[in-house]
Amino acid sequence: MMQRVLALNPATYQRHTIHSGERVWSETNCYVDLWVELLHALGHEPCAALPFTLTLDFEGDQWTFFKFSLSDIYDLYGLEVQELAIWRPLAAHIEEQVTRGRPVLVELDSFYLPDTAGTAYQLEHTKTTVAVTEIDVAARHLGYFHNQGYFHLNGEDFTRVFRLDARADEVVLPPYVEFVKPHSARALQGAALCEASLKLLRRYLDLTPKTNPYIVFKERFAQDLPGLMQADIKLFHQYSFATLRQCGACYELTATYLEWLAAQRRSLDCRAGIEVFRELANAAKAYQFQLARAINRKKPLDLSPLDEMALRWERGLAAVQQIAA
Repeated sequence: MMQRVLALNPATYQRHTIHSGERVWSETNCYVDLWVELLHALGHEPCAALPFTLTLDFEGDQWTFFKFSLSDIYDLYGLEVQELAIWRPLAAHIEEQVTRGRPVLVELDSFYLPDTAGTAYQLEHTKTTVAVTEIDVAARHLGYFHNQGYFHLNGEDFTRVFRLDARADEVVLPPYVEFVKPHSARALQGAALCEASLKLLRRYLDLTPKTNPYIVFKERFAQDLPGLMQADIKLFHQYSFATLRQCGACYELTATYLEWLAAQRRSLDCRAGIEVFRELANAAKAYQFQLARAINRKKPLDLSPLDEMALRWERGLAAVQQIAA
């Protein structure tokens, strides 16, 4: 029997503007992208929860894999996220929670997700997180949010993604799974949502990096570059995802947040911050292309653009501090 949290059609689903407009980075990471769409589909404005993007830092061999804070999601939208213990077949657990009106966030193998056609579907086994809002176990049907949109999968893909054909003696480690428990009366809207978001912004400003992360990244990048020059294109994609894509996509969301904030509170002048963080997003994208060309041609790469990004980051942080004052 079909169980749904939301009645959606992939062909007519309208994405949030973060995913429907012209963006420098069309995707961020699977967890952030699915939360943007899940919040949007549930009737909430995800932009209000984006102040966390200001805490991005360089973590030694990668930039922070940035995520929405679950405590912020509860405080702003009244959505409680709890871990789901797996002791039955995974599909049965998901069906149980969806029947109760709770979306389920679950790690699945992209090899069986048809929305990843051309990248991972039937090509590569990679872990990713989706948000399930529709399931029919008997009909082998799944409706889920992933990356930028809402999708369906059916039949053999359903069987394989949930390992329904696994041997009795096959050892399968259960994935990490969460369910979303709504408390609708706690959800904020309008001026109350904006005010709560500003409080988050002030709190997250206290958690921003104490050392300019681009300076730290440049030092490590200089060490990593010789190895990248000798590696294949697969390592380049993995490295750029963990570094340039993370900082570029994250700071584009910072610019998006400031645009939303300016629209909510006309008295706030967010133009300088919007401009700088959008410049950082563009600079990371451009430098990723430069890195790819340098690796392909085995040519030296100029590191000075990272110095320019470092200066922009300082200007951007100062602009946001002025907004929050």
